[in-house]
Amino acid sequence: MANKLGIRGYDYVEFFVGSAKVWAYWFSKATGMKITAYAGPETGIRNKVSYLLQKNDLKILVTSPVKPDNYEIYNFIQRHGDGVKRWTLNVNDVEYAYNHAIKNGAIPTIKPRELKDANGIYLEAAIKLYDDAEISFVNADEYHGIFQPGFGEPIHNYEVETHETGLKIVDHIVGNVRENEMNFWVDYMNAALNFETFVDFGPGDIGTEYSALLSKVVRSEDTLIRNPVNEPYKGKRKSQIEEYIEEFCGTGIQHIAIRSENIIETIGAMRKNGIEFLSTPPATYYESLKERDLKVEEDIDELKENGILLDPESDGYLLQIFTKPVGDRPTFFFEVIQRKGGSQGFGKGNFQALFEAIERDQAARGNL
Repeated sequence: MANKLGIRGYDYVEFFVGSAKVWAYWFSKATGMKITAYAGPETGIRNKVSYLLQKNDLKILVTSPVKPDNYEIYNFIQRHGDGVKRWTLNVNDVEYAYNHAIKNGAIPTIKPRELKDANGIYLEAAIKLYDDAEISFVNADEYHGIFQPGFGEPIHNYEVETHETGLKIVDHIVGNVRENEMNFWVDYMNAALNFETFVDFGPGDIGTEYSALLSKVVRSEDTLIRNPVNEPYKGKRKSQIEEYIEEFCGTGIQHIAIRSENIIETIGAMRKNGIEFLSTPPATYYESLKERDLKVEEDIDELKENGILLDPESDGYLLQIFTKPVGDRPTFFFEVIQRKGGSQGFGKGNFQALFEAIERDQAARGNL
């Protein structure tokens, strides 16, 4: 067992959205993911529709309500708009992981249950996270269908012309919470999931002239799962965390980092597919990288041309870039990340450039 709770890695991330069909098309076009499964009235599911998109080990599920009696989805969308409802952990034993979590203070939302059809048994359970999100435990060892009971082959003929992005897998998932909530949720995940606090960014570590935040990163002992939690910190103006909480009407998942093995090719393809990224850091950022004579494989001028941030670590280095919000509100965005060598960090050396880029967008919205 790679870790004491039997966690094998991230499984899928589920978005609750107003129109799953539209989001599925967007994901197909923008990220190069393929729709591999569908659930809805045509497959016997009467009150919702879901599209599963996959690329390599990356899985995203987008779900919309069909009938008003689906309170779970309608209430989430009514309060928060489109957003991430849950991220899931593939585990050896759903009941064991769930019972450990509940015994150590987790709040239950779905007790262990079996979903069955002619293709076998799919096991799942879930615990609460933030205001209205969830962490789910899943196991499909005894299920031989396309995804879960209720899912079938895609019924829509989406022939989407897209550029190959090379996106691989979820690297980490970031949550935004209110002032004085960060330590609660960090302790909650550490106890419930047998995680540990890996990074602690305190006062003065992340900020600009105008705003700041505090952040802690929890992870599984084998580093398969990494989850930063951010909260606002006092500053002259509204922080990006406060803006998120106001726009999302609560706490939740701010962004998902997806790993690539060639970030330059990945973001080039994503730009061609229509993804917008945050503005390029100032030239002085890249001049300082050149002055440090870093041992990196990439050309610094090429990183500058693409707006990619670089943070050296003792055992390697990190390359990263952030998209602009993917919807109409500043409530969710993606990060593309590439880890070289033994990199395990989160780009502490990039926070100043990142924060300033986010603030430029924030100011343009009139929310700084």
